[in-house]
Amino acid sequence: MSGPSDSRSGDKFEFLEETKAQGTHKPKHDWVILIVDDEEDVHRVTHLALSGFSFQKRGLTFLSAYTGDQAKALIASHPEIAIILLDVVMDKGDTGLTLVKYIREEIGNKFMRIILRTGQPGQAPEGRVIIDYDINDYKTKTELTEQKLITTIISSLRAYNDIIALDFNRKGLEKIIEGAANVFEIQSLKKLTAGVLTQLVSLLSMDSDALFCRISGLAATGTAEGFKIISATGKFALDTEQTIESVLPKSVTDNILRAASEQRSLNFDGSYVGYFCSSRGSQNIIYVEGWDELGETERRLIEVFCSNVSVAFDNLYLNIELEESQKEIIFTLGELVDMRSSETGSHVRRVGEYSKLLALKIGRGESEAEVIRVASAMHDVGKLGISDTILNKDSKLSIDEFETMREHANIGADLLKHSDRDILRTAAVIALQHHERFDGSGYPLGLSGDTIQIAARITSIADVFDALSHDRIYRSAMTKDEIVRYFGEECRAQFDPVLLEAFLGSIDEFYAIKDAY
Repeated sequence: MSGPSDSRSGDKFEFLEETKAQGTHKPKHDWVILIVDDEEDVHRVTHLALSGFSFQKRGLTFLSAYTGDQAKALIASHPEIAIILLDVVMDKGDTGLTLVKYIREEIGNKFMRIILRTGQPGQAPEGRVIIDYDINDYKTKTELTEQKLITTIISSLRAYNDIIALDFNRKGLEKIIEGAANVFEIQSLKKLTAGVLTQLVSLLSMDSDALFCRISGLAATGTAEGFKIISATGKFALDTEQTIESVLPKSVTDNILRAASEQRSLNFDGSYVGYFCSSRGSQNIIYVEGWDELGETERRLIEVFCSNVSVAFDNLYLNIELEESQKEIIFTLGELVDMRSSETGSHVRRVGEYSKLLALKIGRGESEAEVIRVASAMHDVGKLGISDTILNKDSKLSIDEFETMREHANIGADLLKHSDRDILRTAAVIALQHHERFDGSGYPLGLSGDTIQIAARITSIADVFDALSHDRIYRSAMTKDEIVRYFGEECRAQFDPVLLEAFLGSIDEFYAIKDAY
C-alpha cells in the first residue's frame, strides 16, 4: 500500500503490504493516540494502517492536530493520551521539538510516549535529538512499514501501561499510608467503618476514568439479628441501621454471607467484600461495587490496606472494651456513694440517662451527650469524704453540718481534676458545679447563668428530678404535678430556663426512664 509524497523532502512515506493485527474485543475505553502532522495524508495512512488494532483487549482512538497550537489544546483536554506520533517540521522548523519541551517541562507530563516521525532527518539528527529531548522513539517516515508501526505502537503502549501501573501503585501506597493513619485515629465503630469505606472507594477510583465511576459501598457489623448496615455510600446511603437481608439484593447478601461463612475477603465481578474479624470475635464487612474489572494491582493494594484495617478494628474493639470497663467502674463508684448515703437503688444510672436525654433534647451531639451521661454518675463522689452521721441523718442538718455537707462539691472536684480523660474532666466540673444555682445563690462558687457549665446545669435538673420522684428517709416522693410545679417555681432561680423548657416539654420520656430503672 502506498502513501503520499512528503513534498518537502521528496521522500515517499509509505507502508509496505503486510498483514494487519485484528482486534477481537470491543473495549469500553480505547488507548488514545494523538497524531501531530501538517499533512492530511499522514493522518489518513496512520488511521488505515492501525485500523482493527487491539492491545490488551483495547482498541485505539485517534486525535489529530495539524499545528503545534492545536496539539497543545488537545493535550490539555485529553490527559489520557498514551502516545503522540509527532512530526518534527510543521508550521515552523522546530515545532515538534518545541512541543516535546512543552509536554515534558511546562506541563510535566512524563507518562505520554512521544514518537518522533520525520521526513527530514538531517534537520533534526537522531543522535542529537535523543540526547537533548525526552522522547521515547525516533523514526524516519521511510522506515515505518505497517508492521513496524504496529510494533512501535505495541512497545510504546506496553511501556505506557507499565508506567501508569507504577504510578497507580505509588498513589495507592500513599493513600494506604494516609488512610491507615486516618482510620487508626478513629475511636468509634460507625466513624471507623465510614472512614474505611471512604478510603477504599478512593483507592479504587484513582485512575483517569474515576470521573465516570459510580462506586457504591456499605459497612456492616455482626449483631444478634445478623449483619446490620452502619455506614453506606451511593445507592446504599439510605439503608443504614437495617439488616442486609432486609434491604440488599439476594445476590449481594449471598456474597456477604459467603465471605462471613468462609471468614475471608472475596472478589466478584465488579464488587469486593472485605471481611474483618477482630481478636475479640467481632465480625465486620465492607462491601463496594461499581467498576468493570478489578485488576491484580488493585487487588494487591486492597489486601495491603485491609491488613492495616484489621489491626485498626482490633485496636478499636480493645479501646471500646477499655472504655466500657472505665464507664462501669465510674457507675459502680457512683453507686457506692449512693449506698453510703442511703440513696434509692440505681440513682446514678437514672441521673445518667436523664442527663443524656436532656443533652440530646437541646441539640448536643451523641458523643458529648454520652460523656455527660457517664460523668454525671460522679456528681456526688465527694460524699465519700463526708461522715455517715451527716449523710444519713433523718432530720434537718444543723448549720455546721450543712457547711460540712457543702464541702462534698469541692472534695469531688479535687478527686477528679487531675485526669486528662474527657469523662473525668467533665465529671470534675459536674461534681463542683451541680449545686450552683442559675441566679447565683448556689455553692460552692456562687456561679450564675452561663458561667455554670452546661454539663453541670443539665445534671442539676436530672439529679433534682430523680430525688423528688423517689422516697427519701426525710420525705415521700412527690407526684408528677407537684414536680412540674416545683420546677416551674424554680425557673431562672435554681434552673436554666432553656433546659427546663426542654425537660418539661418531654417529661413523659424522663418518667419512662424512671420506670425502666
